Amino acid sequence: MPNDTSSPALTGAAPTRPGLRHASPLSGPVPILAAAVLWGTTGTAGSLAPAGAPAAAIGAAGLALGGLLLFLSARGSRSLHRRCTRRERWLLALGALAVAGYPVAFYPAVARTGVAVATVIALGSAPVFTGLPAWLTRQARPTARRLCATVAAVLGCALLVLGPGLTGGAARRDIAGVALAALAGLSYAAYSLIGGKLIERGHPSDAVMGVMFGGASLLVLPVLLCGDTRWLVTFRGAAVVVHLAVVTTFLAYRLFGHGLRHTAAQVATTLTLAEPAVAAVLGVVVLSERLPFASWCGLAVLAVGLVFLTFPAGTRRRRR
Repeated sequence: MPNDTSSPALTGAAPTRPGLRHASPLSGPVPILAAAVLWGTTGTAGSLAPAGAPAAAIGAAGLALGGLLLFLSARGSRSLHRRCTRRERWLLALGALAVAGYPVAFYPAVARTGVAVATVIALGSAPVFTGLPAWLTRQARPTARRLCATVAAVLGCALLVLGPGLTGGAARRDIAGVALAALAGLSYAAYSLIGGKLIERGHPSDAVMGVMFGGASLLVLPVLLCGDTRWLVTFRGAAVVVHLAVVTTFLAYRLFGHGLRHTAAQVATTLTLAEPAVAAVLGVVVLSERLPFASWCGLAVLAVGLVFLTFPAGTRRRRR
């Protein structure tokens, strides 16, 4: 993890980042929300994979192909290391390791604790991990509006995802699974902070994301190749991998990288809590699932928190 906690990307001092003070929601939060919408299709797509396909291998296959696409298509990705300092190269390597760590930790957590618990721990802990450097060093404090919106978004996400368990279902508790889910949240927070820091220093967002995800695509290959790969040559298996690679990795992270140019990492990780909301709605519409009343209430609370983060106080005044 970078230790330069005076950086706005790490402290969340959004007004000090170039272009962030006067950035409109369309240039920052909206692309991040769009990325979260695309990520929300992951669960539905994964459920359509051939029976017997390992969950970790599905995620690794999507990251391997999508990361390669990001690296090859990003302008300047192959020359980025020459423009970086030695410290920045280490940050890129650490970012690639964090990107690879998310699916490796998250999918086993799902297998141990279930989708609901793993999702709420991984996504709910990420805003906390991104805010820790600022809170511990007291370099910057979140505004009351941002803090309330973040708390509302996290609580809404918890109600949405855990609603079925609150109404009579039994959620499995596994210490190792909980730890893996928290590790996935830490991985997500780490590469968000690292990406934001490198972008803040003037490096192109596409190149930064391309290098981190290109490196991660190599790191997850053993996870994919060490298991049964016959499902990859089926039509359904190939279609799922292409969707995960092109839509939820390539396109989504291009949008996420663009949004990081104008959004603090703390806000970005909170905005991506829209992902389980999209997944829940798709489950109702596409998979004919049913949500209890508690989940719908959580969806409403989550939506309010995301609106407050997307359109911060003063946006209308600055526009005038």
